Amino acid sequence: MGFFDRFAGKKPALSAAPATEETAAPTASAVMPQLIEAREKLEAKDLPGALALYEEALFLAGDRADVLVTISGDLGVNGHVRQIIELVAPRYDAERHGPATGLNVLQAYLAVRNAEAAQHVLDILFALQRPELEERLHGFSNAIAEIIQKDLPPLDTAGAPPEPDKVNLVSISKPIWFYGLESLAGQILPAKGSGLRRVAFTQLALPGAGDVAALQRRAEDELGRLSRTLPLWLAETFYFSPHYLPIAAVALMNQRHYALFGSEWTMDNLRQFIDTTEGGLDYVFTGAVHQTGSDYELLLRVWEVKKMRERKLFTLRWNPASADTDLTQLHEQIRAFMEWSPDTTGVTYAPPARPTVWLDTLGASLSLFLNGKGLLPKEQVVLPATLVDVVAEQAATSEAASLAWLNLKHTATQLGLVRNLAEVQVRPTAVVKQAQQALA
Repeated sequence: MGFFDRFAGKKPALSAAPATEETAAPTASAVMPQLIEAREKLEAKDLPGALALYEEALFLAGDRADVLVTISGDLGVNGHVRQIIELVAPRYDAERHGPATGLNVLQAYLAVRNAEAAQHVLDILFALQRPELEERLHGFSNAIAEIIQKDLPPLDTAGAPPEPDKVNLVSISKPIWFYGLESLAGQILPAKGSGLRRVAFTQLALPGAGDVAALQRRAEDELGRLSRTLPLWLAETFYFSPHYLPIAAVALMNQRHYALFGSEWTMDNLRQFIDTTEGGLDYVFTGAVHQTGSDYELLLRVWEVKKMRERKLFTLRWNPASADTDLTQLHEQIRAFMEWSPDTTGVTYAPPARPTVWLDTLGASLSLFLNGKGLLPKEQVVLPATLVDVVAEQAATSEAASLAWLNLKHTATQLGLVRNLAEVQVRPTAVVKQAQQALA
């Protein structure tokens, strides 16, 4: 039985990839051996094994031109054009990656007779104004014209079966608003010693939410965001303690959209998660959140891994009027139960005065981070003006809020999701000023 078979309302072939550690600027030596191994698997007719390696390499270095051209070239040589379209085409940017990968993507679209997509890539390549490519590009233009003239229907990618749904758990090991500020790690993050207790906060289930398979295909909604941001908030809290090394685990479906869980984790799910987490775990938080009208109910279970037993069950009910007060009290109870104490290094951590706003901040930061890693399509990133406004309003309440605002503004502007945002008040501390300079 696959790790998440029980979570789905239907019976696709679901499996869980090992929890993935996010990485900044990997070296060539870290990725190229994976690409060589993947090529060997393709030659041995082991496409699933090769794709698993490609997904990991793309997660680590999906923006590198050499990685994209190698993957697209090896897939094309071995006849796997559908995988070029699915894995490489969404990441291709001609200005950053050059023409070689674009030519591979263009040929993949031609192979499946997708004239519209092929023409789009061809226009992008012509815009590069590379004289040495013009003759070849005109040849591709003639091939596209022939498909259109003969009114040839698109191929179903050589009759290949549709890719099975697969849930991937992505582990976030640092505060989500930190990514993009790695150059200031020494000033922002607390120093971590040895002998730390390892704790994981997993995405919450949504029992009673209806057709989970349909819900997760939409751009994220409030309840789905809450299922991810509560674990992110707690993991961030425990990162700013000298006694813990936390991770938050969030779920994605085939790099197409977020995944949602319709029921709580079973003991089998829990054991497999523990067994596949590098470094092991001492505690795991699992749970569920349920919404009835405007009222919410949360169940949060604390598991002690050594004895494999449930140590504590937290329950909470709230509505929009009481949310900030009730969530603050829950936060205090969890810190007390886990004997949490604040770290004295890094930025000064303070629980947010308005947890609901902070949860929305974390949710937006997560989506922007995953989009930047090529794991979440841009159309799945929800960033309404009202959310941007409340994140801006809270920017001055703490150093973390200031850093989160600066990073969110920078990343969202780069993606074209916001523009011409006014300057807002932030904490005038040294690290915040350094962050402003770094992001400028």
